[in-house]
Amino acid sequence: MKSVLLIEDDMALRENTQELMELAGYKVLTAANGQIGIDLALANKPDVIICDIMMPEVDGYGVLRELSKNEDTRSIPFIFLSAKTEHKEVRKGMDLGADDYLTKPFDEEDLISAIESRLAKAKLIATLNPQAQLEISEKCELRNLNELKNFFDDNGTLFKFKNGDAVYQEGANSNKVYLILKGVAKCHKIDEEGKELITSLHRADDFLGFSSFVENIPYQETATAVEDLEMAGISKDELKSILEQNHAVALELIGLLSENLAEIKEQLLQMAYGSVRKKTAQTLIQFADIMNNDKEGPIRISRNDLASVAGIATESLIRTLSNFKKQGLIAIEERNIRILDLKTLRSLH
Repeated sequence: MKSVLLIEDDMALRENTQELMELAGYKVLTAANGQIGIDLALANKPDVIICDIMMPEVDGYGVLRELSKNEDTRSIPFIFLSAKTEHKEVRKGMDLGADDYLTKPFDEEDLISAIESRLAKAKLIATLNPQAQLEISEKCELRNLNELKNFFDDNGTLFKFKNGDAVYQEGANSNKVYLILKGVAKCHKIDEEGKELITSLHRADDFLGFSSFVENIPYQETATAVEDLEMAGISKDELKSILEQNHAVALELIGLLSENLAEIKEQLLQMAYGSVRKKTAQTLIQFADIMNNDKEGPIRISRNDLASVAGIATESLIRTLSNFKKQGLIAIEERNIRILDLKTLRSLH
């Protein structure tokens, strides 16, 4: 019977996860904090370790660092289990040597599948000669979008743009796809009257530059930095090769792009049928969501960009912002806007 060490400080989650794994036929050891987990791992040499990140005593990163120093435990498959989903957190865990990363809440099927795949790979590697083991470890094997983003981060070309710089222009050849590492970008088009229409906003951890998977057709819109940008880019040919070899990742990416299309359709409906107050409120919330994860920090954005996303005249937007300020819904600090009453803004019709 294969053994699993579960390191998790939440007692209810620890007990539920233990029961799931025992029902699946695994012997399960549990630890309530990182230090206990390190001691159990050194004493019992489990076949797989599943570890939370945010814990007392020693966090998950510390557990992995400590076990990586020991010859007897460094090769044990290590799976992070955490509510942290940001790319930088996943990147940090994988850089330290983790084999997989599951986010809470997770499905029983995903948990058992992760354990089985790690055990199968460990068994396969153990049967190979040292040279074959090295080749497997160096092979680009991607199983999900997080690992695709890690590939961009590790292998892509780094691009930097200042606020206001064009990332690419409508009509230019779309040879690359980008992952935003830092900052915010807007995609926009110019109508026949010369008016700018912002079609989407993108922040750190978003992909940018998709116009076709298989052809380098021209970009259908212009992308511009709203904040200083750092991006990693790879060629479409390289991305196509990766997706051909990793079908699960391709399906995930298609799902993500489909969700993005649904969001854009919702924005267009808002622009077509919403009242000026509702358009302004929803646009403020959208920018706050993109530029401040907590929605409480100041939004530094031009009034023209706000009006463009909302689909209203700049003068109408300024009047509406002034009314919102009088009602105590927002504060205006020079060019910055701070949301004071998010609940009321969401309820506006």
